[in-house]
Formats: sequence, structure tokens, C-alpha cells
Amino acid sequence: MTLDATARLRSLLVPIDDSGASRQALSVACDIVRRGKSGRVLAMHVIEVPRRLPLDAEMIEELEHGERILEHAESLAREQRVDLNADLVQARQAGTAIVDEARERGIDAIVIGIDYHRPHGTFQLGRLPRYALEHAPCEVWLIRYPPEAGLGDSPGAGNDESGAKG
Repeated sequence: MTLDATARLRSLLVPIDDSGASRQALSVACDIVRRGKSGRVLAMHVIEVPRRLPLDAEMIEELEHGERILEHAESLAREQRVDLNADLVQARQAGTAIVDEARERGIDAIVIGIDYHRPHGTFQLGRLPRYALEHAPCEVWLIRYPPEAGLGDSPGAGNDESGAKG
């Protein structure tokens, strides 16, 4: 990849939740767009709806939590002087919703922040990143910071689905 590899990226989708890793991924995406002087960033929070509920179920607490997450994302983008589109969706699985959105909007890259999880002594990659890597119609960037960075290095910090609560 050349130094100009990011110049061609015009649209970036960032699954966002309340983890430090997803906020860092959003910051990277905003930086790429700002440096390119054009483009757009879409922050997307997915509320995963359990199968026992209808897909359009009113999940008030999750909706309010998602709104707060997206407000924080918008604030971060404003600080970096980048226009941000923020979407909150309900779906059965976050990975499917993210990939479908990338396909529908013609996204150039999905940027996913990964928390450092070692629940059984082995690094674990969550369902969303695995699904995006296999099915996305565009580039998928995974960003994982070392545990010392304090971005969710303890068990239970953030979640491994970046963009989904569930």
C-alpha cells in the first residue's frame, strides 16, 4: 500500500459502540477524510434485536443508549472538523446490517475498532469483524491497539461486536 492509498477513499463506515476501540476507529476515519479534503464518514450503531422479539420492537433503553453513543460520535467528528452521518438501526445481527449498509451506500471501506479480548487465553475476534471480513463488498480495516493503550484491555470493557449491543 502506498502513502497515497487513503486518498482514494471517499466514504468510510465505522460501526460504533461505547468502546474505546470504536471511538479510535472513528477518529482514524475522520482523520483520513479530513486529510483527503473530501469524503464522508458514516457512524453506525446497531441494536441487535433478540429473535424472540419482532425486528421493529420498541427497545427504549437500547435506543436511548444508542442515541448517546451517536451524539458522542458526532461530537468527536465536530472536534476534527469532519461532517458525520450517524445512523441507528435495529437488526438481528450487527455484521449483516453493517455489510448491507456498505453495499447499499457504495462505501469504500469499513473501519472497525477491535477491543483486545483474551477471555480464555487466546485472542478472540468478534462476530462483526469476522462477518465483515468475509462478506463486505469493500475494504475492511481492523484497528486493534495494544492492551497498554487502555482502550478496553480488561475483560468486559466495551464489547467485541463494535457497533452492537447484545
